[in-house]
Amino acid sequence: MNHFTLRCGHRSRRLMATAFTVLLGLASAAWSEPLRKSGYAIGAETCGSGDLAFPRIQLDMKGGFCAGLVASEDDHLKFPRSIIQVPGHDLFVVADMGGWGHTDGRLLLLDPRAPAGKRFKELLTAIEYPFGLVIGPDKKLYASSAETIFRVDPLADNPRSTVETIIRHLPGRRITLPDGTKLDESAHPLKQFVFDKNGRLFVNIGSHSDDCITPAPINRPCAATEGADAMAAIWLFTPPAGGIFPALKPNDPNPAHQVYARGLRNSMALALHPSFPDTGYAFLQGENGRDLPDIFKPNEEINAIEPGKHYGWPYCYDLSTPSPEFKAVLQSGPYKALCTGNALYKAPLSLMPPHGAPLAMLYYHGAKFPELEGKLLVGLHGYRPTGSRVLIYDVDDHGFPKPSPAPVRYHVSCAAEATRSFQTDTGEVAAAPFEELIAGWHRVNGTRPQGAPVGMTVAEDGAIWLVEDKNQTVIRIDRAAGEAPQPLPCDMRSQAQIDQLAAFVARDAQNRDRLTTLRKGLVEKHCVGCHSDFGLKAGQSDADKDGAVLRFMLSQDGWIYPGDPDSGKLRTRLRGLGAEKLMPPGGENLARTEPRYARLLDTADLLVARMVPGTRMRIKSGSPQRKFFSKTNQECGEIPAAKVVVVTQRSAVDKSGFSRFFRPADPYLNGECTDGDGYYIRQESLVPVQ
Repeated sequence: MNHFTLRCGHRSRRLMATAFTVLLGLASAAWSEPLRKSGYAIGAETCGSGDLAFPRIQLDMKGGFCAGLVASEDDHLKFPRSIIQVPGHDLFVVADMGGWGHTDGRLLLLDPRAPAGKRFKELLTAIEYPFGLVIGPDKKLYASSAETIFRVDPLADNPRSTVETIIRHLPGRRITLPDGTKLDESAHPLKQFVFDKNGRLFVNIGSHSDDCITPAPINRPCAATEGADAMAAIWLFTPPAGGIFPALKPNDPNPAHQVYARGLRNSMALALHPSFPDTGYAFLQGENGRDLPDIFKPNEEINAIEPGKHYGWPYCYDLSTPSPEFKAVLQSGPYKALCTGNALYKAPLSLMPPHGAPLAMLYYHGAKFPELEGKLLVGLHGYRPTGSRVLIYDVDDHGFPKPSPAPVRYHVSCAAEATRSFQTDTGEVAAAPFEELIAGWHRVNGTRPQGAPVGMTVAEDGAIWLVEDKNQTVIRIDRAAGEAPQPLPCDMRSQAQIDQLAAFVARDAQNRDRLTTLRKGLVEKHCVGCHSDFGLKAGQSDADKDGAVLRFMLSQDGWIYPGDPDSGKLRTRLRGLGAEKLMPPGGENLARTEPRYARLLDTADLLVARMVPGTRMRIKSGSPQRKFFSKTNQECGEIPAAKVVVVTQRSAVDKSGFSRFFRPADPYLNGECTDGDGYYIRQESLVPVQ
């Protein structure tokens, strides 16, 4: 009551008592009926203390830690990608990219002590792909767009008037390759960057494609990775005397650069030991490897960066495994035996979980968590069961993770085989073991969504802050008492549910034809190889191929909600409607170059809409009766207005006044009703789909 009394001491005791009663009622309501923000169930429990106590979210975390939800959908975040504290202030800057294919990126000033929903102030707008945020050697805030590095004063009355560009004309979204090919959307345009203690600037120049593989035989080096402006590289810019880059005037040339290291597909995770570049101290890079379809190949990498070295892309992956597509390149010339016997190549220091997608890496230094002091933290953004987590590595005195002999095992979320060892084509290999600060961040109905951490920073008080773009959140990690809670159960469609949906499709001739059309025209032609093989194997019949593709899509988190194509990620990714990248790559041009492609997308919508036999009904706007129930009257959740369900029994015989419908959009289940295949909702809540 002390804080409340200080703020309201002039009011009467009666008013205070009334307010306190209301607060107790709200707390009680929070326990009995959790609020939902950005897909998380929020109760009365908090993480942190004082003005920095935020609603605690349920994550599988290391004991002694908790996670608080600082910003959510209430704060109108679109696609947050990085975060940094303003030195000496309890304020943070967040880079919100807006989404892939967008030019409406923003820099936002976050005041975590402001009321929820009012915590952000726009600093800069209309930025193309803002990503990197770094406090420079002059203690000023530096940021990146797709083509520039600039500094800005986030506390100025007019921040835009303080913008000073120090690097420009970097390879960005739109590039021309050495052979004259023009790309409207380079595969990896984001610019992560770091300063060393001498003020030198290292910038990620991501590769233009996944693997530099073209349909033609590959008998020459990947041209985009050659020369003084090589992509898939780290560029070094050296400041003038004094260690600070000057602001560029309109006609000033760009500062000179050198290619510091090559063969790095996308260096989104970069970390310098505080003593670097003193001899022997670590410069680490987390590599986002090529998208082979195998779920456990290739592994991601931690590379120890040295000047002049080549780290393999696109010729080598894992530990010195040659890419078969470049066999001719590896037989002669400068890259002869690059992966196995060439002094130019430097193999990874350690492997990381395959397809984990490291997007953040830093050394922890802070008073709040002494057990983490000096250790390396790595955020994995990948959506596979090996991603969505934050790792902790022990390091030696020079900042290098410490490898252990094989087998070294890692955790796989929601899999029948819960752990795996690091392996390459030659078998088990040594690697640096790690702990998990946040374990597999998989979805649990009614409790939390799947998470995808991106930017991460350590605040001046030692708390760890991170942004997470899948659910548009800012999260703060603080100290928690007690042991780590038991991991939450995995929440995925059961095999029985997948079998039931597949049987629905198999019994409908039109849907069988739609599935075959999608498999041949979309999946096999454009999608296989983008992170997965869709379950397709050599020797399968056409019917088996159709079944494999359907079951793969049904097993993915949130791809398909039967009866409601508008709500599934399959539609939003295929049509480029969300913040995530359009799927497949280059899909924005397919409707123009392939006359039947638009019809393929409509076919996908029809397959999802008509997958379950029944009548598609929409939840009535303005209806207070949006709760749905099990056959035994257990309350299972509440569906937002305008969502679609498939009614299988308009007037339920065994539940008067209710309609029976198939599984709703999964996020609205409370976690205790997920085993049923039918639910009940009041008839007056439904209207026909127009």
